[in-house]
Amino acid sequence: MGAIQLSYSTFGLTRLGFLDALDAVDRAGYDGVEIAFHRDQFNPFNLDDEDLKQVRRHLDGLRVQPACVATASHFFTPSRPHEPSLMAIERAARKRRIDLVKRGIHVARQLGVPLVTFGSGFVRDEHVAHPRIDPGELLADSIRECLRAIRDDEDITLLIEPEPGMHVETLAQGLALMRQVGSPKFKLHVDLCHAYCSESNYVAALAQVAPYARYLHISDARAGYNLRIVQDAEELAIDLDDASVLVHFPDTADYLLVDRRHPIHFREEAPSRARQAHIDALLARAGVTGLLATVDYASLHAGSSPLDDEIFTWAISVPGLSYDVLERAWPVVAYLRGAKGRPRVDRMLANTRTGIAHFHEIPGEGTLDFAASFKTLTAHGFTGYGSVELYHHVESWERALARSYRHLAPFAAAARVAA
Repeated sequence: MGAIQLSYSTFGLTRLGFLDALDAVDRAGYDGVEIAFHRDQFNPFNLDDEDLKQVRRHLDGLRVQPACVATASHFFTPSRPHEPSLMAIERAARKRRIDLVKRGIHVARQLGVPLVTFGSGFVRDEHVAHPRIDPGELLADSIRECLRAIRDDEDITLLIEPEPGMHVETLAQGLALMRQVGSPKFKLHVDLCHAYCSESNYVAALAQVAPYARYLHISDARAGYNLRIVQDAEELAIDLDDASVLVHFPDTADYLLVDRRHPIHFREEAPSRARQAHIDALLARAGVTGLLATVDYASLHAGSSPLDDEIFTWAISVPGLSYDVLERAWPVVAYLRGAKGRPRVDRMLANTRTGIAHFHEIPGEGTLDFAASFKTLTAHGFTGYGSVELYHHVESWERALARSYRHLAPFAAAARVAA
């Protein structure tokens, strides 16, 4: 039997000074606070041991406890989060991420925090270009190098957080990586939103991994418009029961939306007869019978819009393609979502196994079943902190902080009673 203690991540409080963020979490009634790396708010490369001692003294004066060190996904290049990853092809790139995780271990040591978390990163175009290199082996080797920074007598555990679209995406893949690395100091970090996005039965999946999990991330989510991007291929197979597909044609950098309701060719010039025949064949194989529309790519709005955060979150989750392909697709999906004009798609973008949009919403404002999730986790032995992670809500942090606690506290209490 277990219990969940509620925590809040400073990644959702980056408009505040770091010590002010700690104070805010303490006042809100949370048991714990996640120490999240951030280029401006809490940058480990700008903090020496004396700075960390001051943070620890500040924490000692609060009721709230430091729950985990999160080694920032957006740290190096915010526009390309998770890059470089622990499985980057180039050694120098991997070392940058390894060094950041090691900084996390050092911060944990100085602040008395038992957990340090990170994600695997994504398979990118560099991996596609080097098919003989196993990204999973690179990942495992990098994790072992990070683990060597932990002393045998230290109570510090590294955690892998599966995330939609990543090389380690599902909870089963997280468990498999745990076994591959084979260290008692390497365990699982479960993000409930990610599980909702990636597991066909997320509550059952939580039951299976609860004994191996040491930490939770908490946010809400809801069903979206599932949209993949793929490179064109002669015999490309498209399953529209899984998702609509945006096909990229490398020779022209055009895009074809394969969708039952509104197939659209986004182009700059009229296609050749051969290309048009290929497009017709793609649509026919996918079972699309509707009239194909055409949109001049140059006419699309390429500037900012209120949808930027949603589109950015969707685009970075697409594996296997270059950032240039993804960023050129931005005006296309902005058009679909109605950045300027009538939306063709009225649901938030998703690129997940279940069609749930990977967009962290305030608990209670989506459709995730927190009562069943908390009850299942504690009934199967999970004990630890569950940190609310709401980086999309930094501008409305006061509402997000208070509302999350009000919504989640009864579920945490009920799970303790049931356990």
